[in-house]
Amino acid sequence: MGQLREAARFGAWTVSGVVGLAVLCVIGVFAFGGAGWITAPFRGEADKRENTVASGEFRQTTYETFFDLCAAVQNAEGTIQALQEERKTASQARATQIDQSVTALKATRIESVNDYNAKAAQEHRAPFRDQDLPYRLDVGAERTTCAH
Repeated sequence: MGQLREAARFGAWTVSGVVGLAVLCVIGVFAFGGAGWITAPFRGEADKRENTVASGEFRQTTYETFFDLCAAVQNAEGTIQALQEERKTASQARATQIDQSVTALKATRIESVNDYNAKAAQEHRAPFRDQDLPYRLDVGAERTTCAH
């Protein structure tokens, strides 16, 4: 019976030692950077947000990007209209060139409209779009208005 009691006491000390060592390891991890490792995803998101969205440079660049994209759409529309006017009196060879140019400009316009709409839909950029700019541009519209 004495050996059994001695073995139980030895087992209890062993379990206590393992638990104590585990507790010390956990404390050590938190004391020497483990807490930083565990909270890194949260802090990383906050740092990323602070470095981009809260940055004045990001806000200014985003604000200007919307105007630039809208202006690109308007420029393509203006050039298309000028080429279509020229086509009315153009020779056959020039009319073919104009048709090709108009096709390319329409594709460029669609890309600019899609780029504008994609950026306007991004949650972190939307607040920096000027209130006079449309929320979305219409691919099918003949004329785009960039300010009211």
